[in-house]
Amino acid sequence: MFELDAVLERDSVWVGDFPLCQLRLINNRKAPWFILVPKCEEVEEIHHLDQEERVQLMAESCLVAETMQDIFSPDKLNVAAIGNKVRQLHLHHVARFESDECWPEPVWGKMTQEVYSEEELASILQRVTGLLADDLVTAYK
Repeated sequence: MFELDAVLERDSVWVGDFPLCQLRLINNRKAPWFILVPKCEEVEEIHHLDQEERVQLMAESCLVAETMQDIFSPDKLNVAAIGNKVRQLHLHHVARFESDECWPEPVWGKMTQEVYSEEELASILQRVTGLLADDLVTAYK
């Protein structure tokens, strides 16, 4: 049975579910930052997924990346699976801008935290779920 890591749950907001992954928004307005978390038990690395799941993860990752590009028009999109602090497999998608506070350095451990307002959060969720409506199961439909 899939159980979301407590740190991921604390630091993010559920956006919706793809066939393989849960899509979550990191609650930090300093950078648009989503994570994909495969709904699989005890998976820490991409190579722990079977071949079909790996293909599905890549497809879902590309959908998120394309959506972020369309909505935020970042200077660069960082996609990474790190997992040094949270072992549960999760794939980061971070929209980066040359104007952000830690450019060009990685955001991990360097970007300060500033949570979204309710209005900002609602706006992002509406735009993202609108573009992903055909692929994402949400409570917002």
